Amino acid sequence: MAIQDINKYNYKNIFSLSTVNFDNACVFNKPEQVDIYNIYWIKEGKGTYSIDFQKYDFQDNVVFFLSPGQVFSIDSEKIKKACKISFTKDFYCIQTHDKAVACNGVLFNNVYKTPFIKPCKKDTQKLDFILENLEEELKRNDVAQYDMLQSYLKQFIILSVRIQKDVSLVKDDIETKLFKDFSLLVEQNYKKIHSVTNYAERLGLSPKSLTKNFQRTGTQSPSDFIKARILLEAKRMLIYTNQSIKEIAYDLGYNDAAYFTRFFTKAENKSPLQFRKSDLFK
Repeated sequence: MAIQDINKYNYKNIFSLSTVNFDNACVFNKPEQVDIYNIYWIKEGKGTYSIDFQKYDFQDNVVFFLSPGQVFSIDSEKIKKACKISFTKDFYCIQTHDKAVACNGVLFNNVYKTPFIKPCKKDTQKLDFILENLEEELKRNDVAQYDMLQSYLKQFIILSVRIQKDVSLVKDDIETKLFKDFSLLVEQNYKKIHSVTNYAERLGLSPKSLTKNFQRTGTQSPSDFIKARILLEAKRMLIYTNQSIKEIAYDLGYNDAAYFTRFFTKAENKSPLQFRKSDLFK
C-alpha cells in the first residue's frame, strides 16, 4: 500500500477524522472485527469490501457505515481520495440520538441492508462543507470543542439518513413499518427468542399474518430472517472469540450444542468447527 498523503486528527481518543490518498491497490485477506463506529467516505476510487461476510463492489463517491461488532475486510481497493470518521459510543450514542437522527437501523446497527449511500453532487458539497468544519474544529483547542464536534457529526449523519431515504424511497406503509418493528425485535432478542410465534405475539399478530405481511414486502420469511441473524452472530463468535462450540451455542439460546451444530451445518454446508478453521480467517 503506497500512501501519498495522510492527515489524522484526534479528540481524546473518542473521536477522530482521517483524510488519506492512495496510489496503489490495497489488499487485506484477513477480516477484522469493528470495535467502534466508523464512517468511510470513498470520494474517488473503486474496490471491493466485505462486511459481515457479504461482498460489496463500489466505484467513486460512496459512504460506508460500520457499527461495533461487524466484520470488515478490504478485498481490494484503489483509492485517490478518501476520509474516515471514527467515534466511540461515549462520544456519540446512536441509540440515544435515535429519535432526533432516525439513523438506528437506517445507517448504523443495520445488518439487513446495504450499508452504504451514494450522495449526489449537491449532497456531496454539503457533506464536504461539514467535513471542512470538522477538520477546522479539530485543529483548534477552544471552548466547548466536544459540543461542536458532536454537532458536526450529527449533521453529517442526519444528511446521510436523508440521502438514504431519498434514494431508497423509504415507505411508511403498514408492511414497511411492521418489517422495521420486527427487525428491531429480532435484533434485541435473537439470542434468546427463536420462535416466529413469540415475535408475532409481541407485535400483536398471528404467525400466519406476520408471514403474509412479509410476503407483500418481497423479503425473506420471518423464520429465515431470524435464522440469518443467528448465523451471522455465530460466525462472528466463531472467528473472534475463543469460546467452545458448546459455549457459543448456549450464548445463542441453544441448550443442545448438537442441535446448534446441525442447524449451522445445514445452513453453511460446513460445521462450526470447519468454519472456524477455514483458511480465510487464519
